[in-house]
Amino acid sequence: MRLSKLYIKTSKTVPSGEEAKNAQLLIKAGFVHKEMAGAYDYLPLGFKVLENIKKIVREELEKIDANEILMTTLQRREIWERTTRWSDDVVDVWFKTNLKDKTEIGLGWSHEEPIVEMLKNHIQSYKDLPVSVFQFQNKMRNELRAKSGIMRGREFLMKDLYSIHETKEDLEVYYAKVSKAYERIFEHLGLGKDTFVTFACGGAFTKFSHEFQTICDAGEDYVYLKRDGEKTLAFNEEILDQAIEEGEIDSKEGLEKVKTAEVGNIFNFGTQKSEEMKLVFTDAEGKERYAYMGSYGIGITRVMGVIVEKFADDKGLVWPENIAPFKVHVVAIGEKGQELAGKFYDELANSGVDALLDDRDERPGVKFADAELMGLPWRITIGDRAIDGDGLFELTERATGETQKMDYQQLMDFCLSR
Repeated sequence: MRLSKLYIKTSKTVPSGEEAKNAQLLIKAGFVHKEMAGAYDYLPLGFKVLENIKKIVREELEKIDANEILMTTLQRREIWERTTRWSDDVVDVWFKTNLKDKTEIGLGWSHEEPIVEMLKNHIQSYKDLPVSVFQFQNKMRNELRAKSGIMRGREFLMKDLYSIHETKEDLEVYYAKVSKAYERIFEHLGLGKDTFVTFACGGAFTKFSHEFQTICDAGEDYVYLKRDGEKTLAFNEEILDQAIEEGEIDSKEGLEKVKTAEVGNIFNFGTQKSEEMKLVFTDAEGKERYAYMGSYGIGITRVMGVIVEKFADDKGLVWPENIAPFKVHVVAIGEKGQELAGKFYDELANSGVDALLDDRDERPGVKFADAELMGLPWRITIGDRAIDGDGLFELTERATGETQKMDYQQLMDFCLSR
């Protein structure tokens, strides 16, 4: 993509009242536009980051036989009333409105109830099980406070996965598969070493649920870690005493307290949702039974925000290669540099490499500052000085600032290998 053809512009200022570092940097770099507190538009570069995160998540979920769907955001009141979760006293983040015929509906903050209602039409026998479906869906939550940038918004993109099973044992096997898939996902996203499967509150359904918590100064949670060689046990602060009572851990002694952001969760509902929603199937003996259900979430936009918070530096964003909108940022300097950089960019494009070319009529200092702010993994500088000199061009790694020099063909080979 040629930067001269992108309508976005970088900025030195952010909207008044924007406190979160992740949103400040994304706005300055031209990745997002703030509509209001807790609501952001994702511009071309920001949208590409979200799509790259979704691609990683999708690939791992398809490996465990999950089917992708897309459900409506509009929610029927009567479905949620069956589980009491329509009440604002039970769930206080609903956005509710009325159709023209005065029918009251909600905008989806989650999809457990609607997914069960939909699957009732497809599950009659044990032969129809197991079923596993997921979606990428904008969720709407009327948060009282939305000052964490894209890490906690009133509208956000979430991946929600639901699985339905014949037996408790089958659910537990799949639950473990999802947990392993999540570990691979966060490894691919560059968060693996700082993300922990964390014991959390199980509510009324199970003793404990599990969250995926990433060490992050901008997070809202505190987690206690017990490190034992390569294995680390993690406990959300809110259930630490319970975990000690249940024998999951001996005491608080020697635990490391860290601030974290929840980037994912996995939850075992047992048969509770099926009983509430009357999801039954006929087993091999012809008897009606309630199905077992698991629910598994990843906040896609929150993950993007956490990555910004963890890797950004005083110059701007720093994107891991797997999710960067482009891996290579080509900066053209001078008249000859513009011509050769354009040739280089076209050759990359013809070879299937998607790069960003800064071909704007701007001073070198502006181009370099914007490259640092945008944070693409590799910057290639093609300028008149190198063309007229030794023919060696600079390749700079954004994360480390380290620069090496290569000739034209070496640069091409490097880009084709990424």
